[in-house]
Amino acid sequence: MYGIVNKAIQDLVTSNFGEEKWEIILEKSGIEEDFFISGEAYDDAITFKLAQAVSEEMNLSLQEVLIAFGEWWVVKTTKEKYGGLMESGGSTFKEFLINLPLFHNRVMLIYPKLTPPEFKVSDISENNLNLHYFSKREGLQEFVRGLIQGLAIMFGVSATITLLQTRDLGDSHEIFNVSW
Repeated sequence: MYGIVNKAIQDLVTSNFGEEKWEIILEKSGIEEDFFISGEAYDDAITFKLAQAVSEEMNLSLQEVLIAFGEWWVVKTTKEKYGGLMESGGSTFKEFLINLPLFHNRVMLIYPKLTPPEFKVSDISENNLNLHYFSKREGLQEFVRGLIQGLAIMFGVSATITLLQTRDLGDSHEIFNVSW
């Protein structure tokens, strides 16, 4: 993952719990990086070690950490650093979700080494759709849930997100039912 992801985890921790807490988490993670360069690619294991250390230090489940990070990623990181890109995704929650399959094509212009997930939408109705999530990375479905929740916050809507299928149970990909 790119350094911007690891920097966002750092920002989440320092903004909510202070620099001292981040130093404790960094030490617990065993990561020897003093800082992360946003445009530099890092091994995914670093991100997972950081998330696990946050989980242990904050006495939260890894799923709770990933959801919180997904929300933070949308509401703070991408909105502040890539506002124009986020605005180009759609003017409503529904429109943004429908356009999500094309979103990472634009992101890849900024981060050419990105290995993005793939999204597809199906069963679209007035206030409901199914979001299909395909990724080479495993273990990030709760991060995606947090991203969806972050988008709902960004658009000022209340959303219900239900996991319909998961690779954890042998399915080929995750499907989230999103209603608002």
